[in-house]
Amino acid sequence: MPIVSLSLPDQMVKAMDEIQNAVGFSGRSELVRAAIRLLLEDTRAKGTLVGRSNAVVVVGHASVDEEPVTRLKHSYGDIVKTHIHCRISPEDCIEVFVLAGEGRQIAAMAKGFERERKIKTVKLLQV
Repeated sequence: MPIVSLSLPDQMVKAMDEIQNAVGFSGRSELVRAAIRLLLEDTRAKGTLVGRSNAVVVVGHASVDEEPVTRLKHSYGDIVKTHIHCRISPEDCIEVFVLAGEGRQIAAMAKGFERERKIKTVKLLQV
């Protein structure tokens, strides 16, 4: 198995160690392989969204970073059926989008959120 070296911020390594201990991974390498498998699975799922589809996209961001969310919401207005914004703390917001339309557009919207550096979390759920 090839060895790949990574540079990670201390905070990320600390969080990885906490997950490793809580979940029971035998080491950091096992945790990283599991995370990459999840990313690959998620990417494949988005790549197979075709035809008429329904989905929910959940986006987490800092309350001061709403511009990318608003921009993407308006760019994909034809597939957004419902949008809920919740300020869960003075610093953080969660946005929930209920989407219906062409699967490729739904996947593109989710990928658009993922590309934004100011977005903390993006989850796509097909329904």
